[in-house]
Amino acid sequence: MSTRWSSADIPDQTGRTVLVTGGNSGLGFHTCRLLAARGARVLLASRSPQRGHQARTEILQGLPEAQLETTDLDLADLASVRRCAEDLRTDLDRLDILVNNAGVMAIPRQETDQGFERQFGVNHLGHFALTGALLPLLLGTPGSRIVNVSSMAHRSGRMNFSDLHGQRKYSPFGAYAQSKLANLLFTLELQRRLESKGGVTICVSAHPGFAATNLQYAAAREKGSRFELLVMRILNALLSQSAGQGALPQLYAATATDVRGGDYIGPDGWMQMRGLPKKRRAKETAYDQEAAQALWRHSVEMTAEPFDQLQD
Repeated sequence: MSTRWSSADIPDQTGRTVLVTGGNSGLGFHTCRLLAARGARVLLASRSPQRGHQARTEILQGLPEAQLETTDLDLADLASVRRCAEDLRTDLDRLDILVNNAGVMAIPRQETDQGFERQFGVNHLGHFALTGALLPLLLGTPGSRIVNVSSMAHRSGRMNFSDLHGQRKYSPFGAYAQSKLANLLFTLELQRRLESKGGVTICVSAHPGFAATNLQYAAAREKGSRFELLVMRILNALLSQSAGQGALPQLYAATATDVRGGDYIGPDGWMQMRGLPKKRRAKETAYDQEAAQALWRHSVEMTAEPFDQLQD
């Protein structure tokens, strides 16, 4: 694959339909904008209808002909996930690309509407349930892809199956790292199940490196920590790449012709912190099939999303 892949290399997306979670800001915003620019019908999913419409307006100012719609989706509420999926199954006849991009990072302990630790609930369980509910659309669309956006933080993550929701012991970054490892375990178990059923859909993952988004600032603001805000501003100034550049790995994962199921795409630069998209290798814990299957079982139980089409 070319080491110089950029947004100019995104193939023509005319006739394709894309859903991007967390499309109102950061990586998701740029993913929506660039896919719309290449002709895709883009569904921008956002927890806040107001921010979703603001993002749509901003993109349309530069791309007035874009096929860009908004849809309401709160990944911290499984009822919202189900409503969103039901609406999409009613409205759409195809879904070519699902980009599970939205997330929260290193926040003080909170719970979702169903009582799950919020980072695990939003970053993994919400996307797990959404993917399962949209699977009939995806399986009915030849060449469709699911892209799970993970993070370099998965390298310090471990799955604590005896305390997944941090009820006994909670670390903001530890919970984030666990959720990002879960994204990768989910990717590989879903890909295994897709292959076993001979499906035409593939599942891949990507990470943005160190990209300047509002995730880092949101965590510091929730804690009310001026010191953390200052540290993040310094780190972003010294080390980060732009959110637009950080979106390239997930755009590559979503559209490049040489991507295969189970691939993991990240920046090609030093320590994968910045650079252009390249196939990478995750930490070995991400390839633990036993852990992936255990996570799958826990996730089905917690979300009541059975993935009927992929039962072993």
